[in-house]
Amino acid sequence: MPSCRCLLTRRFDAYADLIDSADEALLTQQIDVPKHKSLAEHLWCVVGARESYAKALEHGAWQGFDCSMDSYDVEDFRTKLAESADAAATAIDQVENWNDTCTELLATLAEHEVMHEGQIIRHMHALEKPLPACWIWS
Repeated sequence: MPSCRCLLTRRFDAYADLIDSADEALLTQQIDVPKHKSLAEHLWCVVGARESYAKALEHGAWQGFDCSMDSYDVEDFRTKLAESADAAATAIDQVENWNDTCTELLATLAEHEVMHEGQIIRHMHALEKPLPACWIWS
């Protein structure tokens, strides 16, 4: 799965670039649309999904969703985005017997990353905030 890992790693790097350009106020700033989430809420979900899918890949099956974050400032997100990206990449690399379940878990993680990326693009555009150049869908 090296090529899939490479594609996912580019998305991981895109989130790192986003948090590097964020400040505390941006994390909680809202836009006036139904069912809106703040940037912090999206990033919390991204971190939790990476951690949860890493655990699923290690065990060969879904183990449930969990997020290790207990504080939510820019530096916490910077750290946890990097740690969760490393955990997911390591879990992918350490799968010894790749099978359909692993492929499904990896595909679902990739879909989750891109889904939140689209929502964050909408959020940032509504706030008239710039996005890093690597956010290819924006």
